[in-house]
Amino acid sequence: MQPLFILWMALLPYLMPATEAVGRNHCQVYGSVYLERNPMYKNTASHVVYLGEEEAFANMVVYRESNKLFADAPAVWYLTPNKAFADYVLYVTEQRYQADFTVHFTDARSFATCRE
Repeated sequence: MQPLFILWMALLPYLMPATEAVGRNHCQVYGSVYLERNPMYKNTASHVVYLGEEEAFANMVVYRESNKLFADAPAVWYLTPNKAFADYVLYVTEQRYQADFTVHFTDARSFATCRE
């Protein structure tokens, strides 16, 4: 019985879905967000984003909220100037292929959306 249990425990990581893919859902990013641009802190960010000019090619169309209390829905962000007060730290890359998702900022809250 014990060898079967050891075999099951050895194969368990290969049978379970990757937790990184589950924890990396970009549609759940909302609230206070800090945009990190220093490459030295890239590994401490929760996601890598590319800020695009075209809304049609963006994974998220984000509305910049001016009050932190109203940034309570997906794709509604309050951009905080201080990393310590951010719910999410996102590293901004200049290369689109390095990004986990692309972001386009909109001026209308009703246009804020997340595309999976």
